[in-house]
Amino acid sequence: MYQLEHTDEVLRSPFIYRDDEALEKKFELWQMRRLFTYMKPYPGIIAGAFGATCGNLVVTLLAPYLVGRAIDTAVAERQPLALIHYGIVLVALYLLNFGSSMLRIHLTNRLGQSVIQGLRRELFSHVQTLSNDFYDSRPAGSILVRIMNDVNSLQDLFTNGVVNSITNLFTLIGIIAIMFSLNWQLSIATLVVVPFMFLLSMRLTIQIRRAWQQVRIRLSRINAHLAEGIQGMRVTESYVRQDENQVFFERMNRDYMDKFLLAQRWSIPFGPLVDLTGALGSTLLFWYGVHLLHNHVVTVGLLVAFANYLGNFWTPIGQLGQVYNQILVAMASSERIFQYLDTKALIKDADAAKPMPITRGRVSFDDVVFAYEQGRRALDGVSFDVLPGQTIALVGHTGAGKSTVISLLARFYDPTSGRILIDGQDIRDVTVESLRSQVGMVLQETFIFSGTIMDNIRYGNPAATDEEVKAAATAVYANEFIEQLENGYYTEVRERGSRLSQGQRQLLSFARAILANPQILILDEATASIDTYTEHFIQKGLEVLLAGRTAFVVAHRLSTIRDADQILVFDHGQIVERGTHETLMRTRGYYYDLVAAQYRFLA
Repeated sequence: MYQLEHTDEVLRSPFIYRDDEALEKKFELWQMRRLFTYMKPYPGIIAGAFGATCGNLVVTLLAPYLVGRAIDTAVAERQPLALIHYGIVLVALYLLNFGSSMLRIHLTNRLGQSVIQGLRRELFSHVQTLSNDFYDSRPAGSILVRIMNDVNSLQDLFTNGVVNSITNLFTLIGIIAIMFSLNWQLSIATLVVVPFMFLLSMRLTIQIRRAWQQVRIRLSRINAHLAEGIQGMRVTESYVRQDENQVFFERMNRDYMDKFLLAQRWSIPFGPLVDLTGALGSTLLFWYGVHLLHNHVVTVGLLVAFANYLGNFWTPIGQLGQVYNQILVAMASSERIFQYLDTKALIKDADAAKPMPITRGRVSFDDVVFAYEQGRRALDGVSFDVLPGQTIALVGHTGAGKSTVISLLARFYDPTSGRILIDGQDIRDVTVESLRSQVGMVLQETFIFSGTIMDNIRYGNPAATDEEVKAAATAVYANEFIEQLENGYYTEVRERGSRLSQGQRQLLSFARAILANPQILILDEATASIDTYTEHFIQKGLEVLLAGRTAFVVAHRLSTIRDADQILVFDHGQIVERGTHETLMRTRGYYYDLVAAQYRFLA
């Protein structure tokens, strides 16, 4: 599947999420306005940064004039004392410039990092509120790229671009005004090349923007592929696909390098173009200036001042070009960021939603229909009633609708039609947080976070004491293996609990759910990877721990479901049989065939 002959095929690979597309956008004021609203919480920093840049501006505009005056008065008229005075003033100005520069750099960096931190915080907070459909359609690597890479790409704009661009505009206006006030003929002669430089740089900037867009897209795809590849490393190793995976990555990596070098080739001429234009302007200055000097229209000091002003003129021109590139990059990244921020959660609290009171645990499905995709129903008119404290087993072949039932009960999705009631109250009329706080889940794919064993069990109830954590672990017979670890409950587990066996991870997840003390407990194939001996003790613990709780059990093991108060048998999204284990076995229907098939498999 990785045998690709051309770079373009890499970009069309089905393993690359099409979440990164080239953007051919012009400057859009509304988008910049929205982006700059993230600077509003920091008016003090902004004011300080602008104050510091004023110090730089004073030096830039005043120093060349003072140098020219010093030459025309103190030097030409041989006044050493006046020259010393001019020198002292210039030293003071450059000391002011040094202090202002230090303060400006500090404040602009702080401003940039503060804005980036706030934007990343808002983006991460928002994606945590989005519904399961958002994560179903996007790989984790793509979301990671949005939160990290796209937000980071805005850093230069907020750190230097905003404050410096305004400063540079004032600097250009000030320099032009002073130059024309000193001598308008010399000003026109020296600035005549500016329009030509502006036209050339604009054409060049378009190519630069497109080239760096391609670089950003390639980098995003590499990061997304890496995140996916690292998560699936065990599968890669199991199927011995390291070599093919390496070839695939190498071609992506080489494609990124090619696009980066191309962007560099377009970017390199920009600085020399500014320098070349500055050199042409200086040539015109001295050619025409000597003529004016010979005719006594200008003085030597004024000519030197003009040379200094002209040198200072091209620096902000170049910086403004860089800011323009930063804005174009920021627009591409901000559009992707705002696309996530503007994504609405399908599952959200109704306007009149209220917190759910402590439930008794009666659950009712009333003619529930649900489809993940239009035209393909996962549940088709499902109705059942569960009394408080009952244990309900959901059985059926893969894809029959069992997991959909528990996903709807926890309100990861909403029914296409019909109602789900808890104690007679539609779960769409209560807040999602209050609902899920009373519904505990233990899934087959157990997720263990980096941290200690104690932290992982306490995840479901942060206020639990150490004794309560140990009691929950003891109840599911996890205490024995935990105590054998080097630091017991304070043993650090690696990401996803890789140092623990699958059965041990499931036991921790079991303890986590029990510690949360939910009124309704969902077990989705929770004992699938636990050996029969351990499962026997878990079943004994559950007899006590599930007393008074409503429990939904999705399992294939007969030992897990035979004691359920009611068994619901699903087939193609419908309940085809219901009853106790003994009743269903006597009917010799669908359930009987499932049990018989399991016995034949074990035999």
